[in-house]
Amino acid sequence: MKLWHTLLLAGCSTIILAACGNENTAKSNTPKGLDPALINNPRSADGNPSEQTKGLATMDFVDTTHDFGTLQEGEAVSYDFKFTNNGKAPLLIANAAGTCGCTIPNYPRVPIAPGQSAVINVKYNSQGKVGHQNKMVNIFTNSNKGSHQLNIIAEVLEK
Repeated sequence: MKLWHTLLLAGCSTIILAACGNENTAKSNTPKGLDPALINNPRSADGNPSEQTKGLATMDFVDTTHDFGTLQEGEAVSYDFKFTNNGKAPLLIANAAGTCGCTIPNYPRVPIAPGQSAVINVKYNSQGKVGHQNKMVNIFTNSNKGSHQLNIIAEVLEK
């Protein structure tokens, strides 16, 4: 038993000493050629836009909610959410994610220039879903708002 304690103590000491010697070697995931200043979003802590946000990109949607109506369980549908960058800087979408695996967004992976429009296609698969459905897609950007939310609604009837 004493040997077990000695080995355990030696192992823990080794791990602690090894961890202390590590330097922070995290590498940036920023693609080459992309100016990090485009991703900076200087919103104020109280939620009100500061003077700096006036020069940022915007993400202005035609609509942020789509109702698919009544679907049969197992039916797969999609909808294009159209938006325009009415800001003064290129719009970058860092990520878009559905609240469950049944909702999959496909978003532009290139900067959207000021004045340019694009779409986020959201696919919804109703397999295993019955009843009233309200799913969300969260979008993270460098826009003046920072994050955006899209909603899809459906009434799914059992097979």
